[in-house]
Amino acid sequence: MKIRFTKSQKRTILRIAASAVLLGVAAALPLEGVLKLTAFLIPYLVIGWDVLYRAIMNIARGRVFDENFLMGLATIGALAIGQYPEAVFVMLFYQTGELFQDVAVARSRQSIADLMSIAPDTANLLSGGVYVTVSPEEVPIGSTILIRPGERIPLDGVVLDGTSELDTAALTGESVPRPVSVGDAVISGCINLRGVLTVKTEKTFGDSAVSRILELVENAAAKKAKAENFISVFARYYTPAVVVAALAAAFIPPLFFNGVWEEWIFRALIFLVVSCPCALVISIPLGFFGGIGAASRHGILVKGGNYLEALAKADTFVFDKTGTITTGTFSVVSADAEALYYAAHAGAESTHPLSVSIRESFGEIDRSRVRNITEIGGRGISAEVDGHFVLSGNANLLREHGVAFTPSAADATAVYVSVDGQYVGCVSLEDIVKPEAAQAFAELRSLGISRTVMLTGDREEAAERVAEAVGVSAFQANLLPQDKVSAVEELLGGKGHLVFVGDGINDAPVLARADIGVAMGALGSDAAIEAADVVLMDDSLTRLPEAVRIARKTRRIVWQNIIFALGIKFGVIILAVFGYANMWEAIFADVGVAVIAILNAMRMLRV
Repeated sequence: MKIRFTKSQKRTILRIAASAVLLGVAAALPLEGVLKLTAFLIPYLVIGWDVLYRAIMNIARGRVFDENFLMGLATIGALAIGQYPEAVFVMLFYQTGELFQDVAVARSRQSIADLMSIAPDTANLLSGGVYVTVSPEEVPIGSTILIRPGERIPLDGVVLDGTSELDTAALTGESVPRPVSVGDAVISGCINLRGVLTVKTEKTFGDSAVSRILELVENAAAKKAKAENFISVFARYYTPAVVVAALAAAFIPPLFFNGVWEEWIFRALIFLVVSCPCALVISIPLGFFGGIGAASRHGILVKGGNYLEALAKADTFVFDKTGTITTGTFSVVSADAEALYYAAHAGAESTHPLSVSIRESFGEIDRSRVRNITEIGGRGISAEVDGHFVLSGNANLLREHGVAFTPSAADATAVYVSVDGQYVGCVSLEDIVKPEAAQAFAELRSLGISRTVMLTGDREEAAERVAEAVGVSAFQANLLPQDKVSAVEELLGGKGHLVFVGDGINDAPVLARADIGVAMGALGSDAAIEAADVVLMDDSLTRLPEAVRIARKTRRIVWQNIIFALGIKFGVIILAVFGYANMWEAIFADVGVAVIAILNAMRMLRV
């Protein structure tokens, strides 16, 4: 990835180069006394004036203890005891390290900016019989827009005319184009690959999928992981403690134990240089930011570093069945003709996958035959069809109304139908298991996640068939929506971290109750984006183990940096106190460790 240096970064590079040249000149000149100090002060001020300025301004604002103060105190102290080259080198390498950090953060932000490029700049709006180019923000709901081949869809809508294929990779990470034709929904941010599309907009730009996604990613950095909060609190107390310890090292041995002043002051200065916490303060957030960016490029939206960290530690995964493990598309495998007729008409207005599949199997519905449709959550539908009172739903619905019926012996999903209190038969349907589901569960097991639970409102026999096909470790069937929340509560009673994976539309209460809620197939689903902590933008279950791997790698890199930075710093501090470390080792323990930690964090950008 090519990095474009900002004007500020270019000025810093020039200052570093100028200071290095002037330092070489000062070191080569045979000067003594004030002339020697002056010769080294010039490169020192060229490279370090802004550090001193920030330290003074922060002190004036009451923020005394920061890295600017530490660097200023350490280098001025080195100048005071005649360590002129060391003072300039400390400031020179500190500024080099700061530049490197700026570039690293810029590269990480560029990674996110690449995702931001999914936001279209213009829209072709039909106005007065002609298409005019306007900003997407100016397009109202219900407008007609034109999308030519190669253009990015600016707003969510429905295709009025044309057929084409859409590149959804920027949103979902999926490389296979999606075909669209008249009546299909299209999502902003996708690229129109082939034909010309005429689209009726259904949302404003601010409410469209692309805007919601970008807002999510931009706000993710505000939700800090525990490791980030730990570093923030650590730095708040660590820096003043370091200054007090350095003062103690500088004054106590000479005053009370006959130590040599210059020697102990020099050790205290080394202590200050080593103790600068910038390696942690920069590399830890950078690691999480890189992890969130890497996930985004794979069509996985993580709402904050805290959720990424929690996902890395998750050991229990609970799944909804319909629409998550299965496609949510049912096929009718057997049906009594009378039952199919009444079930199709009773479900004439329902969007439930069972009703949709039954209608498709029956054919054209005469809506005028149906009145008083009532959906009964978790059970089915009641309606008036041809003047008869019809119940269409699961066994509990008929039992509650005192209808005697014969339970289906098949291991398929059964919709029982009664007319005027008399049982007329059932419709048996099979839910299609997603082709990649078994592979996804196998990958989860390979990651050490052996506790996978499926929750469903479906019959025991149908649930068992799906569970065996994909390899979940346990399942619970015949659950109402509120029963799923209770089941998750029970599973949360044990130790560990629980992830609930659902379609994000009907599972909002459970998504909110779990430690981490993951919404699947949420491309264009506002409910999913609102309810979940992690959003998988396409329907592929294999995104889930991919998300776990990214989360674990992020957490691993973060803790590598914490352990490495603190280990090196404490080691050199101990050596400095006992007189075995010099200023060059201190510079490595500060700037060198920071650079290595940042390079390590930047590995997330290549996931």
